[in-house]
Amino acid sequence: MPLSKRIMRRLSIALLLLLPLGVSAQSLQQKTKSQYQAFLKSESLKHASVSFTVMDAQTGGTIFSSNPNVGLAPASTLKLITSATALQLLGTNYTFKTRIAYTGKIVNQTLNGDIIITGQGDPTLGSTRWPQTSKAAVLKTILQALLNAGIKNIKGKIIADDSKWDTQSLPDGWLWQDIGNYYGAATSALCWGENQLQLALLPGKKVAMAVGLKDTLAYPFLNIVNELTTGNAHTGDNVFAYSAPYTNTIYLRGTYGIDCKKNIGISLPNPAYAMAYDIQSFLLQNNIHVSQITTARLLGASYQNPAQAVTLTTITSPTLAEIIYPMNKKSINLYAEQLVRTLATQKGQNNTFAQGIKTIQAYAETLNIAPSALNMYDGSGLSPANRVSSSAIATMLYQARKAPWFTPFYNSLPSHNNMIMKSGTIADVLAYAGYANNSKGNLCFSVMVNNYSGSESAIRQKLFSLLDVLK
Repeated sequence: MPLSKRIMRRLSIALLLLLPLGVSAQSLQQKTKSQYQAFLKSESLKHASVSFTVMDAQTGGTIFSSNPNVGLAPASTLKLITSATALQLLGTNYTFKTRIAYTGKIVNQTLNGDIIITGQGDPTLGSTRWPQTSKAAVLKTILQALLNAGIKNIKGKIIADDSKWDTQSLPDGWLWQDIGNYYGAATSALCWGENQLQLALLPGKKVAMAVGLKDTLAYPFLNIVNELTTGNAHTGDNVFAYSAPYTNTIYLRGTYGIDCKKNIGISLPNPAYAMAYDIQSFLLQNNIHVSQITTARLLGASYQNPAQAVTLTTITSPTLAEIIYPMNKKSINLYAEQLVRTLATQKGQNNTFAQGIKTIQAYAETLNIAPSALNMYDGSGLSPANRVSSSAIATMLYQARKAPWFTPFYNSLPSHNNMIMKSGTIADVLAYAGYANNSKGNLCFSVMVNNYSGSESAIRQKLFSLLDVLK
């Protein structure tokens, strides 16, 4: 064969070998574009806004984008930004500490002083998600610490010290309809049972009749005003609780299906006080008398945590890597907001939500994400006022893949539609963000739909069909 023909043949073979990769990349772009155009034709998106970004998770290159820099409400996909920032700045092994201490003197097994529980923002204290964090475990730890110190009587108070953080326990932008419910629980330097309370309800015998409260874990210092009525069969739980932080009145409004049997969760207006109450009750059950309970916030300016307090024990939370897992898997708003406030205190800053958000934005800026692309009011996504771009979330996902903490971050993401991605849902908002694999390699993506019409389930299926192209 002549030399020129052999050279041409080798060039042809080389081009053929290169062709599938180019075709594959081009094919994915074309398929995504085609599927996206079909998605936008839905009547339910006629007045909606959509932002969609797909990136190569290995190179950071953009595979497809539409309105990538338009800020929309991201709902709970915002937790990806919060958790990634926390893992980077705090570290996977970061833990929260809760100090149990006493003031005064112990004489003949009687403490002439106070027991002080000093919170540092641990969101897991009293949570049932880990055996060592449950209320029973925490109460037993406190009891054992008292016995080890020889304390069998307390002539003083139990003071739940929630003073580390300021009084703004809720982020800006949260809705009145949300903040009384379990998913709208307010932050606290001293959390207790994820700052929520479970109520067991008893529907009436007929529709429209009053709904009763069964035996509950309600506290005597709470005034629960029950305005619930019985709903039709199969209508389920349409119960909303209305309250505000540090108050003692909770209104229950809405309907509870006549065939419904589930408990409902409401937020605790004052979790620190509830913890002090539970400690007092548990100690009395174990023959340790203490007559008074209060919180540092209730004491106000008269309370100053004494430097001479003697530490009895310190309760340590699970690691941040462990905390992130249920936060993203179960979409726990409280955990995200506790992290925002914890991030705020880094480098000696104050503990406000505004400072925490500035900390998140500052870290994002080191990743070439403009602060204006993260117009945040909270860290959980519950506020409908949040405005975040899909390119910002996708970029954070790309950067996370290179980080040493990527494995716990990735493992915390839920699975939807056989894809590893976080969902986000608030009124007329549906979003997904995560990772996908296709023949080209790993992809990361973010898609947000705001102001759609029709049912949530219908939009979800349309989004799943759109995202199927990335598999």
